Amino acid sequence: MDMNEIKEIFFQECEEQLAELESGLLALNDGDTDPETVNAVFRAVHSIKGGAGAFGLDDLVGFAHVFETTLDCVRSGKIDVSPELMKVMLRSADVLADLTAASRDGGSIDPSRTTSLVAELEAFAKGQPLPSGGAAPAAAEAAAPAEAPAPEPVAEAPLPEPTDESGFQPVPFSFDEFSEEDAAAGEAENADTSVFTVRFRPRSDLYAKGNEAVLLLRELSKVGSLHVRCEAEDLPGIEQLDPEGAYFSWLIRVETDKDEEAIRQVFEFAEWDCTLEITPGADEEAFAAQSEDGEDQPMAPVPFDLSMLDDVPAVAAVEEPAEAADAPAPAAAAPAAADEAPVAPANLPRAAKAIAAEAEKKETAAAAVPAAPQTIRVDLDRVDRLINLVGELVINQAMLAQSVVENETGGTSAINLGLEELQQLTREIQDSVMAIRAQPVKPVFQRMGRIVREIADMTGKSVRLVTEGENTEVDKTVIDKLAEPLTHMIRNAVDHGLETPEKRTAAGKNAEGVLRLSAKHRSGRIVIEIADDGAGINRERVRAKAIENGLITADTNLSDEEIDNLIFHPGFSTAEKLSDISGRGVGMDVVKRSIQALGGRISITSKPGHGSVFTMSLPLTLAVLDGMVVSVANQTLVVPLTAIVETLQPEKADIHSFGSSQRLIAIRDTFCPLVDVGHILNFRPDLADPVNGVALLVESEGGGQRALMVDGIQGQRQVVIKSLEANYTNVPGIAAATILGDGRVALILDVDAVVTASRGQALRPEVTLAATG
Repeated sequence: MDMNEIKEIFFQECEEQLAELESGLLALNDGDTDPETVNAVFRAVHSIKGGAGAFGLDDLVGFAHVFETTLDCVRSGKIDVSPELMKVMLRSADVLADLTAASRDGGSIDPSRTTSLVAELEAFAKGQPLPSGGAAPAAAEAAAPAEAPAPEPVAEAPLPEPTDESGFQPVPFSFDEFSEEDAAAGEAENADTSVFTVRFRPRSDLYAKGNEAVLLLRELSKVGSLHVRCEAEDLPGIEQLDPEGAYFSWLIRVETDKDEEAIRQVFEFAEWDCTLEITPGADEEAFAAQSEDGEDQPMAPVPFDLSMLDDVPAVAAVEEPAEAADAPAPAAAAPAAADEAPVAPANLPRAAKAIAAEAEKKETAAAAVPAAPQTIRVDLDRVDRLINLVGELVINQAMLAQSVVENETGGTSAINLGLEELQQLTREIQDSVMAIRAQPVKPVFQRMGRIVREIADMTGKSVRLVTEGENTEVDKTVIDKLAEPLTHMIRNAVDHGLETPEKRTAAGKNAEGVLRLSAKHRSGRIVIEIADDGAGINRERVRAKAIENGLITADTNLSDEEIDNLIFHPGFSTAEKLSDISGRGVGMDVVKRSIQALGGRISITSKPGHGSVFTMSLPLTLAVLDGMVVSVANQTLVVPLTAIVETLQPEKADIHSFGSSQRLIAIRDTFCPLVDVGHILNFRPDLADPVNGVALLVESEGGGQRALMVDGIQGQRQVVIKSLEANYTNVPGIAAATILGDGRVALILDVDAVVTASRGQALRPEVTLAATG
């Protein structure tokens, strides 16, 4: 793997860390005081900073370092979470995302954006008042990440030259004792220095990732003079020793003229793989060591010289019971005992108990915390190719089934049994592959938070975004195409739908507007709603603008729904002054086209004075669907199974005429409009006799129920969706196409378009406009 591949993986992980950062900050903003939430936010920024430092991304490192420092103050309780702090934190998360994108794409962002944020973050960290807009330029420049010097790489001390055949030369590690008076004199000479006690206990993960406690202590010695004790009370006997275990811990006294942050930075890349405690002052009791006569003496503070440890306490050196003090050393054990069993240290029982207790503790913790699921990164192109192959498998399976039917192979023959098993396996494979592409909508929803903040700042409004159903899963292709329409709708909802704080207060509302973004599964589709508690659509103004633009005449009678849908007409806007975030109509035609391109539909519900709800209904996948194959005027169509409520065989007594060309069918004491699919699609000029056909009772989003009349039903199948627009052109009333088992192309019916057009019994563009906007 070359450096470019590693860098690409880093930026992929940055996307995950930024999503975690956004989620955590929003939770804090909503009042979540769980310390783990703060830790998760801190870890996200810390991870981005660490990876960026490895690739020399100085601007990103500089800003992330300031951001991380402020978060560390929140984590340690030095500063409280306040609304003012959260505003700065959320803006900082946006800038951090932009710096990451600029580092990935080789670009840059305006330094003025980071200058003010750095100054504000540092002010919070130091407990100072926020800098005003007229802050001194020199101070702002000094705070800008672009001017901040990047952390200098730490140079490793050269390894000693080997002196033996093994290529290894041990360097002694010792503590030379001296008196308390010497220590006091040394402290007097360094009155400006601070003393910290560091407890450092590595976990096995630290060594598994290639880190070394020895190297960390060596780097710590560059911060100041060290007084180190290696504690080995948990070191077991050789029989219980785990080669991958971590048994040593370190008690360190640091005398330095630097602050605690300088010490913590030494361990920043290993902080999550060890237990680290840093406390101000010297813990003399912890450093007390026993002399040979049993009297306590302070541990000698000496300069730290480390390349290899020779004086690590052996197991036998651990404190023994008093009654065993005069016992002979293990080395003097009788030879006969050595023949019977391996020689065990005198303190082995105590060590064994400690190891057993530790093992039991680990087992309990493992049982309490479920293991994290293992994941792998796969190129999306590979998944797409796999899905295409599964689609071809589905088609070939259908062709094989068609051949068996044509050859009239019936009964329970081996061919039929094998075919049924193949069909079941094909379905399971298809479901499994589609599950691979299923992704939660959470990343897209999180991006909308930034849009809301930016537009709210530009318009001077106070807006709170509430998200629901973030874990609702949908095909990755659908998710990738959701961002653009959602962005347009969010921008317009904040700018045009929500009132200013003054108007909301005057209307008896909360000054803060609420924008709700939700997702849920319904009838095999995903439904996304954007709801605001604003003023709603001004229908009189929309109607007047439509008349002014020539879309309708002054005497046109339109329902509230039809008036609302006029905003989807290209270029339609009620804004008096156009801008990039002007009235409700700017970009809404783009929204409608994007949703329709995904095989979806959009509807509006608005109540003046109370707000509007935009509802998008989208297919869960753009690859396959379960459909009912029907015949209409010698044509074969596929009707999505999720839209069908039931099938009916019409009786003559149930058919009733309504007007000149409308017909109704009686279904359990209710009347439902009867729609001739063949006539609407221009397959035949005249209406067919319903008695000779089959009625499919369907339910559409916002269009109510309709009975679609077809000539006959061929069966139910799973079909592979092929884009008709990409391979031919857009056909009104047709959503897509598919290939049947006999190799013929069948059209997939757009049920909602047909139901909408049934009001005018045609699929003319002007009728579609009047009906849906």
